[in-house]
Amino acid sequence: MQRFIGEISHETGMRLNQTTAEKDGAILLVRADHGSESVGKVGEDESYELTVGTSNARLTAPNPLGILHGLQTFLQLIETGTDGFSAPVMTIKDKPRFAWRGLLVDPGRHFIPLDILERNIDGMAAVKMNVLHLHLSDNEGFRVESKRFPRLHEMGSDGLYYTQAEMRELVVYARDRGIRIMPEFDIPAHSRSWFVGYPELASTPGTYRIEPGGVDTVMDPTEERTYKFLDKFIAEMAKLFPDAYFHIGGDEVNGKSWDENAKIQAFMHSREIKNNQDLQAYFNQHLEKILSKHHKIMVGWDEVLRPDLPKNIVVQSWRGQQSLATAAQQGYTGILSFGYYLDLMWPAARHYAVDPMSGAASTLSPEEKNRILGGEACMWGEWISPENLDSRVWPRTAAIAERLWSPQETEDANSMYTRLDGLSWRLEWLGLTHRSHEISMLHRMAGEDDVTALHTLADVVEPVKDYTRIEGVKGDWDFRAPMNRLVDAANPESTTARHFQQLVDQYIQSKFQDRGAEAQIRTFLASWRGNDAKLRPILERSFLLREVTPLSEELSGLGASGLTALDYLEKSEAAPQQWRTQQLAQLDLANAPKADLLLTVVAPVRRLVEATATSTQ
Repeated sequence: MQRFIGEISHETGMRLNQTTAEKDGAILLVRADHGSESVGKVGEDESYELTVGTSNARLTAPNPLGILHGLQTFLQLIETGTDGFSAPVMTIKDKPRFAWRGLLVDPGRHFIPLDILERNIDGMAAVKMNVLHLHLSDNEGFRVESKRFPRLHEMGSDGLYYTQAEMRELVVYARDRGIRIMPEFDIPAHSRSWFVGYPELASTPGTYRIEPGGVDTVMDPTEERTYKFLDKFIAEMAKLFPDAYFHIGGDEVNGKSWDENAKIQAFMHSREIKNNQDLQAYFNQHLEKILSKHHKIMVGWDEVLRPDLPKNIVVQSWRGQQSLATAAQQGYTGILSFGYYLDLMWPAARHYAVDPMSGAASTLSPEEKNRILGGEACMWGEWISPENLDSRVWPRTAAIAERLWSPQETEDANSMYTRLDGLSWRLEWLGLTHRSHEISMLHRMAGEDDVTALHTLADVVEPVKDYTRIEGVKGDWDFRAPMNRLVDAANPESTTARHFQQLVDQYIQSKFQDRGAEAQIRTFLASWRGNDAKLRPILERSFLLREVTPLSEELSGLGASGLTALDYLEKSEAAPQQWRTQQLAQLDLANAPKADLLLTVVAPVRRLVEATATSTQ
């Protein structure tokens, strides 16, 4: 309750104190039927009932988890009125649709300090998520202290790792907010950081280093010492992470190192192991027994799915609902992450449209559907830093959180965006920096105080989508490179572009008669048309911004094209064919990525230009 009082104080700007009142005199009465388990479990009752009356409110739940969710709902209801702050009179009976509503964060590739993880846990609690999945090892880094095998973190992390004391603190911090922490140690692939200190685990002999373009190999599944090592390691980590679930990765196993190792090939032949997929299944069978010995349930990505594994493992699908459905049909429980990859820079609406029960999963039997636990948003770490992580996770993750909590038929994207915009600034009260981060990064790039013109450009660009950025890297991807470009500061989804698109749609639907929409469109276009002249001196001085010069020029061109198109539309005149052809060609050029960025207002300006093809009379 003390944290809740603090959040209300922050939200209202009023200093409030917690006092205990008699039941009949309480303004907010909170009651849980019983306490929670000391360690969170999948399927705990998270329901609550909140009744707000004219003079008081009542929140009841079976246990503190429901109370935590109900308090967050109460915070969302507070609104500013003519006579003060209030919450509308209503009764809410609420519970989640899925028991697993997670967020994956990847400190393995780029280390994320503890305080940043904590404020993201606060954000997760605000949107009622309940699992933080930490991807704690990859080729680029091993991020947790191991007292049993200290060379893992000492040699495999560049000195950036979480101590065991810090991890215990984080587990308690998360549990206090109704969130479980599941660790992932990715094996047998994505494991070069293990081999720096313990090369005997690798399938390829040699010396290993944490560096771009290092040797790509996987663990040797044929050596008994590999399993003895993993047994001792998992025993240590099982005590550090009390959650019942333990993620072993298991994805993207490149079998080349197994193919080229004569000893491994002889082993496979002697045991009639036909291919690398069967060899990985052999590895996973041994690993599952180790995890069971230490009272852990194995979780792995799609590739671990084999019908000869015990049915208690959990399959996390990154390839689609089909693999999720296949796992359920074979008796395995599953989690959907396909469609929820935040690193692909998709808009919130696209994530919102993906449902664990859609596609192939929609045809499952009721018993099979019950095996789908829920889903996880995934923030993979190739292009994140402590500075921009929040902006890559929020507020889009809130849309995924709603998808996993609310009924499947709740799917109005416009309604979602209205609520998302309101939630976005509320998240900043929790200490998240998904909006404020941009200003400090722009100041660095500009090297001066006035970043108004640069901000105008940044507001209408987005990072390229899917894997375009990593595919465009020449040579080896350098995970040590600084992330101080405009692409690293720009938000994954431009709110300005979305609002501009809505205005253009409104104007066209009115048959070019909505003067209010037209005036707002003109304001945007005029600002963009004159922006390059204001920004050019900064671009010429800053080595960090020189690459975005073409974008700045094109934005000004878009402004000019759009204003001319509006003039034709206002006068109900058709534009000359030559002018329209020229503008559309320029729009095609502006639509191409530059500096790993996309100008997001090309499409609505194109609609205005295309609308000038005929007289509007």
